[in-house]
Amino acid sequence: MQIGYTLPAPNLRLFQDRRAVFQCSGSPLNPQNQAQKQENITTKHLSNLEKLLQTEPPKEPPDQIPFPKEHPLETRSKAFFERLNLAGVWPAMKAAEEMSPRHLNRLRRLLSTSPEYSPRNILGIRWREYHGSNDWTGLLDPLDENLRREIVRFGEFIQAAYHCFHSNPSMSMEEAQRLRHVALPDKSYKVTKSLYSTSSIGLPTWVDDMARDLGWMTQRSSWAGYVAVCDDRGEIQRMGRRDIIIALRGTATCLEWAENMRDLLVPISHEEEENGGLPKVECGFLNLVKTRGANGHIPSLSQSVVDEVQRLIQKYKGETLGITITGHSLGAALALLVGDELSACAPHMPPIAVFSFGGPRVGNRAFANRLNSRNVKVLRVVNSQDVITRVPGMFVSEELDNKLRCSGAEKFLDALDKSMPWAYAHVGTELRVDTKMSPFLEPHADVACCHDLEAYLHLVDGFLASNCPFRANAKRSLLKLLNEQKSNVKRLYTSKAKGLILNPEIHNLSAIPSCLPSPS
Repeated sequence: MQIGYTLPAPNLRLFQDRRAVFQCSGSPLNPQNQAQKQENITTKHLSNLEKLLQTEPPKEPPDQIPFPKEHPLETRSKAFFERLNLAGVWPAMKAAEEMSPRHLNRLRRLLSTSPEYSPRNILGIRWREYHGSNDWTGLLDPLDENLRREIVRFGEFIQAAYHCFHSNPSMSMEEAQRLRHVALPDKSYKVTKSLYSTSSIGLPTWVDDMARDLGWMTQRSSWAGYVAVCDDRGEIQRMGRRDIIIALRGTATCLEWAENMRDLLVPISHEEEENGGLPKVECGFLNLVKTRGANGHIPSLSQSVVDEVQRLIQKYKGETLGITITGHSLGAALALLVGDELSACAPHMPPIAVFSFGGPRVGNRAFANRLNSRNVKVLRVVNSQDVITRVPGMFVSEELDNKLRCSGAEKFLDALDKSMPWAYAHVGTELRVDTKMSPFLEPHADVACCHDLEAYLHLVDGFLASNCPFRANAKRSLLKLLNEQKSNVKRLYTSKAKGLILNPEIHNLSAIPSCLPSPS
């Protein structure tokens, strides 16, 4: 049938075009076209499957149930409550926020037995600034990250002194002549001298007979610390000098406690300072530094330090040297007296800096002026809740004393300083931390915790500035703090710490020798 001949010429072309389209698309009733279409779909599905296999998305845990997508109204409500900051109003909500999975991962990291430290930057030509040449001006509030790392590092040298003493507290005459092994936290240092402090008083012999196993508690001479020197070229280059460090532990024996109680001021010399006043220090502290051992076989603490430092200065003559003295509690007090001795033992002494933790007052204002005139730089790390830093002497803060002097009562106060036997004054620059700023410690922690050396290092590691909260990216492990001050750690963290998957070594913490709180 010839349809095209019966159509008009203009409609013929339109009909042919539609027919061509119909032939290209294929009829659904045509089995040949249907098979070709099915083959094309199969090929496309295989191609898509291959792409999926090449970039496989991460699999979800089998027990994880995907949350339904939030409704826009719910999202707006959630943002509104977040702006209210209800966690700051109700402590329970704040505690729940702190124990979120993100915070639990951080807590697991802080409880790891493998220590994590802040990076050590190159101090180089700025080492004198970090050593106190400008009294740490501009470095304390906010706390410079390099200075924070150095302060924590010096505190760990004191911990090594504590551990060495507690591992073998007793001492014989033969042992006093040998060098003790100290497990230093920094392998770039080596110990060159063991230091001993001797009490000027003794206990009756019947005390030793009653407690023969605790003879070290009543012995007059005890291992007090060590002298170490940096012996690694890379570390010397990083610090900008070869560092000589003197680390002193805190109170540990009965006779040291007895010396702490002898708090009357006695003259350290009979030469008055240029600005007037006779330098005086606590009687017990001075005895522990100046007294020699039994029969003169053990030199005094001050003599041992002076002889060793002079030997090291002569050995490394021509090199850039720095002397760092660090101590905790009683060791902080002895560090000031040792710094005073070293400042006058040679005509051209290297820069001397004292880094003390929880140190008591040591002498009067004339003694503080004496250290300043001899260019002994002192940085005192003080916990606001530590009562040891407010004794001995009158319970008057240095801030109140300065206000009274500025108000015109300076002459009256100077007269009291010269006449009163308890006119003590702190020395140097202060870095003040606070137990209440730590999110892990109880705000009303006991006296032992506020004076504990590990608590001090924990607070320094988290300190940013006086008006800032605890540092969120603090690196120091909480494992040692949790072991030594468990009763003062917030119950929320102690309970959660038990359920975390930790290194099995956490269960052997009782074998680790701990530092005594040792209030002076």
